[in-house]
Amino acid sequence: MTRRDEIECWLTDMDGVQVHENSPLPGAAELLQQWSDAGTPFLVLTNNSIFTPRDLSARLRASGLNVPEERIWTSALATADFLKSQMPGGTAFVIGEVGLTTALHEAGFIMTETNPDYVVVGETRNYSFEAITKAIRLLLAGARFIATNPDATGPSADGPMPATGAIAALISKATGMEPYVVGKPNPMMFRSAMNKIGAHSENTAMIGDRMDTDIVAGIEAGLYTLLVMTGISDEAEVSRYPFRPDEIISGVDKLVSLEPVESDEI
Repeated sequence: MTRRDEIECWLTDMDGVQVHENSPLPGAAELLQQWSDAGTPFLVLTNNSIFTPRDLSARLRASGLNVPEERIWTSALATADFLKSQMPGGTAFVIGEVGLTTALHEAGFIMTETNPDYVVVGETRNYSFEAITKAIRLLLAGARFIATNPDATGPSADGPMPATGAIAALISKATGMEPYVVGKPNPMMFRSAMNKIGAHSENTAMIGDRMDTDIVAGIEAGLYTLLVMTGISDEAEVSRYPFRPDEIISGVDKLVSLEPVESDEI
């Protein structure tokens, strides 16, 4: 079994691990700086497909975290990378924001409403009945169904709001078709992230705050997994699952050291 001191590359979730409501979590800035200073390959991952890496880099910088855009990997980028590998130069009808459309354009895809190869559903704050209806008709006409991530709800200042998974479920109900979901918990997202930084599963770790996405996907991708307790998980949540992370730590501040740190190893 890989030990933490054998890890050479790191993947880390963003919300609940590095930041919480636009405020950096304890140790986040120091850990990111430690990796940068040491030349350690790393990526900050998010299932959110709304924003481009440049947008997210600016958001994190405003929060006090220095994460260059090339160190950010979104479900939109993972989706574009996957579709490029499946059908280079393909076409897509997209329900989503600039983070998704930009990623697909940069991957060589053409956006169209006429006989697209794929219908791609991502995060957006402007879901429209017209666009959903168009997606349903295109799928029934033969397009393939892709979703960037399975999250049914997302946070907002006023409470939960429908997200990609909820809209995809509506389309699935109308078509009888289930989407292929690229983002977490599909380990495909981690594999594409590792390809980006030239990492290998045997010496790469994943830090996350969710058992049902970060940890299970990390395990299935063959990574060393660390669960932090600064997000949504607590001991009761952890005990519900039949799988366990390699480590449970209180937060990323426990990783800010070149010396061994105490942790609740399991």
